[in-house]
Amino acid sequence: MAEHVDEWSAQGRKNLFGDTVSVQEMQSEGGAAGAVHGSLQAGALTTTFTASQGLLLMIPNMYKIAGELLPTVFHVSARTLATHSLCIFGDHSDVMACRQTGFAMLCEGSVQEVMDLSAVAHLTALESRVPFINFFDGFRTSHEYQKIEVMDQEDIRPLVPMDKVSEFRNRALTPEHPVARGMAENPETFFAHREVCNPYYDAVPGIVEKYMKAVSEITGRKYKLFSYYGADDAERVIICMGSVTEAAREAIDYLVGKGEKVGMVSVHLYRPFSVKHLLEAVPATCKRIAVLDRTKEPGANGEPLYLDVKDAFYDQENRPLIVGGRYGLGSCDTTPTMVISVFDNLALPMPKDHFTLGITDDVTFTSLPLEKEMALGGEGIYEAKFYGLGADGTVGANKNSVKIIGDNTDKYCQAYFSYDSKKSGGFTCSHLRFGNSPIRSTYQIKTPNFVACHVQAYLHMYDVLRGLRDGGTFLLNTIWEGEELAGNLPNNVKRYFAEHNITVYYINATKIAQEIGLGNRTNTILQSAFFRITEVIPVDLAVEQMKKFIVKSYGKKGEDVVNKNYQAVDRGGEYKQLVVDPAWANLPEDEKVVRYEPAYITDLVRPINAQNGDLLPVSAFKVSEDGTWLQGTAAYEKRGVAAFVPVWNSENCIQCNKCSYVCPHAAIRPFVMDDEEVKGIKGNTLEMKAPAALKGMHFRQQVNVLDCLGCGNCADVCPGMRGNKALEMVPLEGQLEQQDNWDYSVKNVKSKQHLVDIKLNPKNSQFATPLFEFSGACSGCGETPYVKLVSQLFGDRQMIANATGCSSIYSGSIPSTPYCTNEKGQGPAWANSLFEDFCEFGMGMVLANKKMRARIEALLGEVMACEEAPAEYKEAAQAWIEGKDDAEASRAAALKLEPFIKEGAAKGCATCQQLEELSHFLTKRSQWIIGGDGASYDIGYGGLDHVLASGEDVNILVLDTEVYSNTGGQASKATPIAAIAQFAAAGKRVTKKDLGLMQATYGYVYVAQVAMGADQAQCLKAIREAEAYHGPSLIIAYAPCINHGLKIKGGMGKSQEEERRAVECGYWHLWRYNPELADQGQNPFTLDSKEPQWDKFQEYLDGEVRFLSLKKALGEEASTELYAATKAAAQKRYRSYVRKTQEDWSL
Repeated sequence: MAEHVDEWSAQGRKNLFGDTVSVQEMQSEGGAAGAVHGSLQAGALTTTFTASQGLLLMIPNMYKIAGELLPTVFHVSARTLATHSLCIFGDHSDVMACRQTGFAMLCEGSVQEVMDLSAVAHLTALESRVPFINFFDGFRTSHEYQKIEVMDQEDIRPLVPMDKVSEFRNRALTPEHPVARGMAENPETFFAHREVCNPYYDAVPGIVEKYMKAVSEITGRKYKLFSYYGADDAERVIICMGSVTEAAREAIDYLVGKGEKVGMVSVHLYRPFSVKHLLEAVPATCKRIAVLDRTKEPGANGEPLYLDVKDAFYDQENRPLIVGGRYGLGSCDTTPTMVISVFDNLALPMPKDHFTLGITDDVTFTSLPLEKEMALGGEGIYEAKFYGLGADGTVGANKNSVKIIGDNTDKYCQAYFSYDSKKSGGFTCSHLRFGNSPIRSTYQIKTPNFVACHVQAYLHMYDVLRGLRDGGTFLLNTIWEGEELAGNLPNNVKRYFAEHNITVYYINATKIAQEIGLGNRTNTILQSAFFRITEVIPVDLAVEQMKKFIVKSYGKKGEDVVNKNYQAVDRGGEYKQLVVDPAWANLPEDEKVVRYEPAYITDLVRPINAQNGDLLPVSAFKVSEDGTWLQGTAAYEKRGVAAFVPVWNSENCIQCNKCSYVCPHAAIRPFVMDDEEVKGIKGNTLEMKAPAALKGMHFRQQVNVLDCLGCGNCADVCPGMRGNKALEMVPLEGQLEQQDNWDYSVKNVKSKQHLVDIKLNPKNSQFATPLFEFSGACSGCGETPYVKLVSQLFGDRQMIANATGCSSIYSGSIPSTPYCTNEKGQGPAWANSLFEDFCEFGMGMVLANKKMRARIEALLGEVMACEEAPAEYKEAAQAWIEGKDDAEASRAAALKLEPFIKEGAAKGCATCQQLEELSHFLTKRSQWIIGGDGASYDIGYGGLDHVLASGEDVNILVLDTEVYSNTGGQASKATPIAAIAQFAAAGKRVTKKDLGLMQATYGYVYVAQVAMGADQAQCLKAIREAEAYHGPSLIIAYAPCINHGLKIKGGMGKSQEEERRAVECGYWHLWRYNPELADQGQNPFTLDSKEPQWDKFQEYLDGEVRFLSLKKALGEEASTELYAATKAAAQKRYRSYVRKTQEDWSL
């Protein structure tokens, strides 16, 4: 929402008052609320937009704003709060946490209602002086594309109470008429003073009702505080709010059509809660009520709306029986069929109270029965589903498809998009509906007319045909044709085609995209095929409009990209029809793969990975009541979604391991084998030349083709031999046999890392097993190579506190955990708290570790004082005490101590028993705190600064993408001048914050700035020194991101090259600040990068869309000025580093 306002502001769009809205990004939602508060006190009409944890950060200011009767509206797309796990999806947990702030609360259930009633919130706030939360369901409503009728500003203008606007402005703080606000107050007056605001709240329902009537007159759509829908003589009534009201209407239409007496009251004004208006809305014939809440309050005697409704009817004669239930937590889908089950429950002699909807609760048995889904979406609705890969353009193309149909026909349209938690390369499913009447289906499509599968691997991974109607249409993007295609289709797919009379089409959009030069962007080709196959609108019109939208979508990327997409539209007709053999209806079940794996994987991880998590019962999660998840589950995915993977040509390999070093997903590794181990390998190996300890062994770079995402960075950095690379990218299908080699190597080849110094150089580091593998990060991600490297060097004793953001999502999204264990079962222990407290969270881990180890030291002191303790035991105890702060010394001492501790504990020694409990603290832990630039430069900077200033032995890794990557590319303080980002639609205007130099001023903080692609050795050295330093350390790692829009051929497959170019031209600099050198009288600052080639600076900027698009936004002259400012800032920063190298520390 805020991003749209920022764009409108950049375009000069005017509001009702003829002004361009000023948009200001703050460092956090707490900061935004504070700014809103200050702006209101200064007399400016101000609003903000937020959700979930961000809303919670605003609560302290909300109390102040409401207490001071400042009229504002907070627009909230209501979303889940992090509890046992983080969930970004929709429910009412966040807004329900704000009930007692004093904000009024207005709720909408559809996109159209948001359009109509948001104005009511603003108008009422102005007239009543009571601030509002205007909320609607996150994702289900906020992310839905819907054809609606828009109210014009001229319709709203007469409704604005200008006298109240003037009163508000006249109350503003001003030195011309000074007053004091926000004072302290004592017990004798506070209570009475607090009650004086009551009349303002008492007036709100009437004012809302007035403006609802006014909006109803303008739009023809009737709105009330509590709106009733259903039979006039309804006996069973549901009371609910939000998007479920639309699904409930479909269920009610179906039941009333069968003669059942049912209805629904949809709540719009939730606070202040008007009992009078609620009672008026419920039919007098009502005998039973079910209240639906989209939140959970553990320990309460019911959820909020349920308790409010029960209280409203408490003193009423002949009050109905009232039950309540929970639904839709975390965007759990709620369909009309589920709503029908609520009415069925009300019809029982003893209706279930405190029920749950849409799940199977076999633990506390709260759930209502799940019935077979029915298609109740209305006559003439055409439903289509599109399965795609994140960043393949499928979602964007479908957004355009809906706009094309909606703008060029009288049809009503709706689009909704579901995703998994992976970044680009993850699972996406687009849900599109078209019809001749308004579409009210606020749930995912269950019974589509058309299904398109844009990734052929999905046929083996997901049930993409589930619900496809008889006589429906299926389109597959595949490299296979004709008989080959039929031979490769799973039996269950072919059987479905035959049994349900499905018309099947196929197209090799992957090949076409490669021929055109679009890489893996198959979206436009497949969009064109969809329009041609379905003919939902005339094909000529579709082609014309698609080309118009191509200009709108890709115009900023240049004429070449536009023309390539034009070709894609034209070639979308190259699909063919597959003849479905009726005999396929009798095909047997596909042979099931026998897997020897833990039940945890079979029963929990695999169903979730197959998009069948909604079918799991509550009992499936009894192994994870507190959200704890086993490490290493990402290794079981084997998605096989890369179009191209590297093949190793041994004759060109120099055994440098650079490919493994830079791989974002740890999908290529050097395996070193002895004579016995090599016997199981099918393919070439090389004799190891170095290091000496490995000489004579067998070397092979092995690719894990099913977990590779095909970015190509490995092939790009490969130096090769005699001008020929050892790695080249080839189609996946020709390399599938390599998976056997990978599986064999992982299972049978033992790690040789103990034979070499893995911290010595980049080559040696890659003989260490990565304890971070196959994450859900984007193909070519610039962040994960750093995370993987740290896990190789220190993972066996690593603790990680991770900020919320990209790094937390790809590091731990159920059911996938990329952090894993070594042969001894050791590995990184990982946890995520919040976005804003990641450093404090890590600090807490450090303090707990220090306390426990201090306790060990005290207990070992008792051992040393004990006359009965063996001398060897005492020697080991002394060795531990002396070396406890050294990783290797403490580990060696621990190995000697543990047998004595276990023996003493078994004999009943109380001291030894306590030591046994604490034995996992014996080896010195490597504490890492990981976050992005948004967390480190902005929302969590205060914590970062405090933790570094504390002097504690922590290591903070900042993955600097120069933008809020996870939330869609908003500007942070790391964003440089001229870069276009969200909230910087006209380019950033201020200099990037030099976080590293700021922290170096403490003098006792180790700081390094690295870019792996520019200098692999410097990166390794900095990480090694930072971890070895007995004090706080900060590593700022440059990480190219998909949000940058790399124009270089290969895109994110050149992310390492982009890092090299950034350093070469002076955009980024490599340096280290080591306080230990200062203690030796040496200059602690080392500038590791060379004198920049400043003449290449503009070329670098022109290679990224985030900079290049500035010309489109501002024109040549204005953009040139900002580009010059970007370069000047980089030069100034570089000169400051040079000056630091010239300081004399010998005095």
